[in-house]
Amino acid sequence: MDRLYARYKGLLLSLAYQLTGSFSDAEDIVQDVFLKVYDADPQGLAEAPQAYLCKMVTNRCRDLHKSARKRREQYVGQWLPEPVPTSSDEPFEAIAREELLSYAMLVLLEKLSPAERAAFVLREALGFEYADIAAIIDKSEANSRKLFSRAKGKVGEFASEMPVELNEGNVAWVRQFLFMLQQDHVDQVQAMLAKDVVLISDGGGKVSAAVNPVVNPDFVSRFLLGLVRKNVRDGGHSLVKISEINGQVGVLIYSCQDIETVILFHVEEQLVRNIYMVRNPDKLKLFKA
Repeated sequence: MDRLYARYKGLLLSLAYQLTGSFSDAEDIVQDVFLKVYDADPQGLAEAPQAYLCKMVTNRCRDLHKSARKRREQYVGQWLPEPVPTSSDEPFEAIAREELLSYAMLVLLEKLSPAERAAFVLREALGFEYADIAAIIDKSEANSRKLFSRAKGKVGEFASEMPVELNEGNVAWVRQFLFMLQQDHVDQVQAMLAKDVVLISDGGGKVSAAVNPVVNPDFVSRFLLGLVRKNVRDGGHSLVKISEINGQVGVLIYSCQDIETVILFHVEEQLVRNIYMVRNPDKLKLFKA
């Protein structure tokens, strides 16, 4: 059992995290699955351990989805997935970068049904064959193909979108964007935003955040510049750090050595199309100063 845990823990966490959008829920689900198979020692586990464990995790995520939907209906403001640190200097290596969909994709996965989401994650993120997906989600191979195709249609062009990887070019671009904000260059900031840019801020009702999405370059730039100006008025004590989050370039903002905000971008052709600001402290527990 220890060997199984060591071998499949990362895969199962990647699966559960992308099915739920919550790393804390993913950890609980994976721990619960291993406790159950440890107690039961089922025959199917010995015959095909990966498929058996993935099926158990997928079923637990499906059960959780029902209660999660109710919680999110009562959620204050916009809901965003919990971000995960993946930088090379982090001791946190529970999820492999190559098994992660982009953060923008995780946001879009909320549009899918549990079955569609499972088929999509298993195929697109984890590279499972349709026959294996069918066995995991209890569908025929033909239905699994249809579920994946339907899911891909719903998420649209993001399905083939690569994350904004942490390389010199992308880091330089993000630094330039932050510099323009800090220098209060309104026109330059707007020039770096796509015409259909959308900013989503998640405070969970626990900290200040935009209750509704902020749209178009004018309003998004005003919102961001307003935050920078407020920080200056308050003494400019915030610390801004570029780091790898969910396998892509992200920004960490600290205040008094405590994590305050995680920011992720979706960029197309050097223009920001989406900005995601996670401020709910319950979703920032993996990040430390």
